[in-house]
Amino acid sequence: MADRDETPDERFDRNWNELLQELRVAQTGVQILFAFLLTLPFNQRFDTITAGQRATYIATIILTSLASLCLIAPVSHHRILFRRGRKKELVEASSNLAGVGLVFLWLSIVGAVFLIFEVVVATSWAIAVAIALAVAFISVWYLYPAFKR
Repeated sequence: MADRDETPDERFDRNWNELLQELRVAQTGVQILFAFLLTLPFNQRFDTITAGQRATYIATIILTSLASLCLIAPVSHHRILFRRGRKKELVEASSNLAGVGLVFLWLSIVGAVFLIFEVVVATSWAIAVAIALAVAFISVWYLYPAFKR
């Protein structure tokens, strides 16, 4: 692999810009999911769900909140550290937050799909689909790129 002809500061700037592009994609997904989940309790049918389904909903909304927290935090960090010569620390911390946020995001997607399948179809289908989705997320988001590395 050829090294780029860039200074450390240029590399941190490039890494920051690449990270921002990645975060834009993830933030959009988490915001749409969060908005959907926030509307559910105001639906008439929400009063008829079971205690287990409520627990799944609460867990999923918390996971989505944590995904939002982690995926949006780099913006706040940037505002606080802006023009302080801390780009390296900003890139490292934001990259870690993005990684954690993506874990919370896929868990919240699996939780939301599980809840929908449990309400609409049956618990057995919900479990099967949730397991299949979890395996798919782990495979596509983590294992595949690890093998390509």
